[in-house]
Amino acid sequence: MPTRVNRRTVDLSGYPDLVVVYLGMKVNRLFGLRTLFGFGPKISDSITARPDGLLSNEYLVYSMFPMNVGMRQYWRDLPSLLEWTRSRPHRDWWISFLRDSGGTGFWHETYLMKGGMEAVYNDVPQPIGFMRFAPVRSARGPMFGSAARLGRAEDDATVLTEDDLYGSRQHTGASGA
Repeated sequence: MPTRVNRRTVDLSGYPDLVVVYLGMKVNRLFGLRTLFGFGPKISDSITARPDGLLSNEYLVYSMFPMNVGMRQYWRDLPSLLEWTRSRPHRDWWISFLRDSGGTGFWHETYLMKGGMEAVYNDVPQPIGFMRFAPVRSARGPMFGSAARLGRAEDDATVLTEDDLYGSRQHTGASGA
């Protein structure tokens, strides 16, 4: 007797400001494995602490060679997500990573229920995600922080400033968050 597909859906009307973030860490060099595995327990601990606004977190494997692992997170709203990124321990990890990626690359893509998408790719040498079809720009100036990339100037307090990261010297590449 044939079975029918059990189709279901969800009612997202209770989450009008939902934010979905895909994050990934890609190993670029062999010693990047140490960096990747060093972040694992820290990230797990921070998720277990259930930051305010985090609705769900799922771990993902994007590829095994080169290793690219990450997570998909669902946040109640953008202010909750941005508040968490600007607090400890996330802020400390992000500053440390932007100063030395440790043989890895990090990327995220953010999607908002009310519209808007943004992404950043730090030390990701081969195009992935939006990079495969959209023009790639330096994440500097108005493209430095995620809130600015989303056109949310009112929320644009980056984890660290360009001056904090680069000083007064000219440099291109990494991004605020």
